[in-house]
Formats: sequence, C-alpha cells, structure tokens
Amino acid sequence: MSFTRSLTAPQQDFVDIIGRSTLPLMAAPMFLVSGPELVIACARAGIIGSYPAANARNVDILREWMAHTRDAIQADRPGAPWSLNMIVHSSYDRFDAELALVQEFQPKIVSTALGSPRRVLDTVHGYGGIVMADVINPALARKAADAGADVLVLVTQGAGGHTGNFHPFALLAEVRKFWSGPLGLAGAITTGTDIRAAQLLGADFVLAGTRFIATPESLAEPAYRDLIVNSGLEDLVATKAVSGVLANWLKPTLDKAGFTPEQLREEKKIDFSGDIVEAPKAWKTVWSAGHGVGGIEAIASTEDVVRQLYREYAACLDDELADLTRLRSRYPAP
Repeated sequence: MSFTRSLTAPQQDFVDIIGRSTLPLMAAPMFLVSGPELVIACARAGIIGSYPAANARNVDILREWMAHTRDAIQADRPGAPWSLNMIVHSSYDRFDAELALVQEFQPKIVSTALGSPRRVLDTVHGYGGIVMADVINPALARKAADAGADVLVLVTQGAGGHTGNFHPFALLAEVRKFWSGPLGLAGAITTGTDIRAAQLLGADFVLAGTRFIATPESLAEPAYRDLIVNSGLEDLVATKAVSGVLANWLKPTLDKAGFTPEQLREEKKIDFSGDIVEAPKAWKTVWSAGHGVGGIEAIASTEDVVRQLYREYAACLDDELADLTRLRSRYPAP
C-alpha cells in the first residue's frame, strides 16, 4: 500500500522498534492469561510482550510485576521494550493508582482499551513513551487519533477476549484513508503467513493473543491450554453476555458455567469496578479464544512459537520472490 507518511517522534520510535524485532509482532495483552513471565519470554525471543495491569490482583502486586518485568528484561536484553495495557473505562477503580506506577516504571509502550487514550498521554509522553490505542471501528479510530494516540490497533472480527464486528480487509482499508501512522492488526493471527498477509493489507505489525495461551509462560490453567489445542473455529461463541464486551468464548466453558442460549443473546453492562480478578465474575470461569484457535496443535514455549512463526514468515517471503515474475507474467497490466 502506498501513502504519504509523516511520523511524529514517538511514531518513528515505534516503527524503529518493530524494525529491530524478530518479527513485526506483539503478544497481545490477554486478561487473566498474560503476565510477567510471558512478557519476559517475549523479550528474550525478540518480540514485544504485553500484559494487562488488571491481571495483578492489587496495586502492590502490580508494582512487584512491573519491577520484575523491568529488571529481568534489562538483565537479559538491555533496552528491549515491553508494554503495559490499561483499562481506561470510567468504571475502572484502579486507573489512577496504575497510572502512578506507569510513571514510576516507565514501560516503553502503554496500550489502552475500552476508552480514550487521552487519559494516559501526558504521563507516557512525559517520559518518552509510546501510547497505543485498541479500536474496533473507524469512528473509534478517528477519536483515538484525534486524542493523540501514537499507534492504532485494529481489533477485528477474529479476535478473542475483546473482538470487533468488522472484517480486517475492510476495516484496515478504511482506517488507512485517514491514518498514516503505525497501524496494527489483531484477530486470528496464528501463523507467519498471517503476519505477512497483514503487512500486504497495509498493517505495520500484528498482535497475536490466542497463539500464546498454550505456552508454559502464560497464566492459563493447564486445562485451558489443553482446550486451546483441542478446539477449532466452530467451538467459539461471540457474545457480550459474559463481560459486557463482545468476545469470542469457548463453548464448552460457557456450557459448564450454565449459560443458556437466551442468556448468550443478552447484552450485559460493562462493569470493571471492584476487584475484577478475585471477585466472582463470570469471565473467570469462561475462557476465550480467537478465530485462529484451530491452527494451534500443541503446547509450546514462547521461544518455540516465535521460531515457528519466523520460519513460516520467511518461507512466505521466499514464495513471494519465487512467484513474483510468474504472477506478473500471468496477470499483465490491462
């Protein structure tokens, strides 16, 4: 895709980070699944890892997590970036306390979900960080851009724990009409070929979440990892009934939790107040996955997952080079 690109300093910083990575890939921040060990393993493998601040049971534990993440990455790969994801929804009680920890530990990238990135901009830009915003439609993408986000992530139809309604082809093309900054694509990213396909569509990088659930470094229960390996596309149900946020859930866990077809058609109000990790919320016993779940066939370390993705990505590039002349000959300009 061809477009004129004029980047701000944080945007150029991010593009340079992606250019130095093993792959143009971030491990998506997954609620109750991503934690420090996964993020550290991602850094060791040469990609960017992220976890939601909300995954820590309280702010004191989050402080420990952030200190451990910073120190471990600095020891293994000095200067390697990592990302913290923050809920910026008005119902979320811990926002101010978490923002204070962001100021203290200064993760290179702070991503925001379920609200405007404006709430974190001054703090993150103040120490030279990068603000990333998850969006699910063009209207929210415009709002995030107008609010000053450095990077946009398009959460599309195939994503897991927080999904969208739109096809990635159409959403990416429409957002590229008004956004020339760094753009990520999330949803059903399972193989190295998926990563390359996203680039051909106009994305600078991708986020993969489900691909990293079945790793020993994730916080997922062993039964969750096993279910990921043994599930396919038709085992998913998209509903707002669990958390109020549209997500793709594994049907066996919905059934076990007692959700009826009528309940799954309900639209629950979003509520992130109180202790969302320890409280008896429905989403603790119901597990999500993205549309790419059927492509995951084994539990593997983060390092092995990244290696496999790299092999697939490199093979895709080799095939492109081999096919280029043949395809141009087969489909000459009209």
